[in-house]
Amino acid sequence: MQPIEEPKLTAGLIAERYAGLMTRLRTAAEQAGRDPSGFRLVAVTKGFDASVIRLAREAGLDRFGENRVQEAAAKVPVAPDAEWHLVGRLQANKVRPAVRLFAVIHSVDSLGLLRRLDRIAAEEGRRPIALLQVNLSHESTKGGFDPAWFAAELRGPGQLLATLADLRAAHVTGLMTIGVAGAPVGEARRLFGRLRDLRDELAQRIDHALPDLSMGMSGDAEAAVAEGATLVRIGTALFGPRPA
Repeated sequence: MQPIEEPKLTAGLIAERYAGLMTRLRTAAEQAGRDPSGFRLVAVTKGFDASVIRLAREAGLDRFGENRVQEAAAKVPVAPDAEWHLVGRLQANKVRPAVRLFAVIHSVDSLGLLRRLDRIAAEEGRRPIALLQVNLSHESTKGGFDPAWFAAELRGPGQLLATLADLRAAHVTGLMTIGVAGAPVGEARRLFGRLRDLRDELAQRIDHALPDLSMGMSGDAEAAVAEGATLVRIGTALFGPRPA
């Protein structure tokens, strides 16, 4: 059987895919009793060159996600007025350039990294939004706080709450997780629901609103939105398979 040839990527095709995806996600939100306008889509351009950024901007997209700081450095100047998100793992030695490039950092996976991010952001005069990544799938290839440790920290005074109280520049607005690839819808929803519960518990402990949940990608976005995702990270469903 011959593989299906991917159509040539154009601004019109991206716009068409975006409109169809938003319709499906809004329907999923409504069916779950959630606000159909309560989420934002982050167009993940990892692996695509700058020409795709230009097409996406022409299609009306203005929120982009990158996995690597170095790759983003070559792309941000193509759309400097867009909102840039770091959705991949952040290495400690890349924090300063990340703070300069990104408005939102989804992948803060340790308290040491959070403290470093806060210190460097203060030095740079920046106020980045930060999300705490929790590894709810327990997969060793993924970053994130251990969920058992995270839950234990919510039950009493600990390092997590103290670190959040001491932040000067970084602004933590919620949590992030990565689902299990190919998981059934029910399993995906349980995992995403657990992240929402942890977010709600943390917000209650710090007595401060945490509006954001970054969860869901092309394969599980509907399950994520049904469980309250506010940031959905989409690459393939917009741009097709990444170049080999």
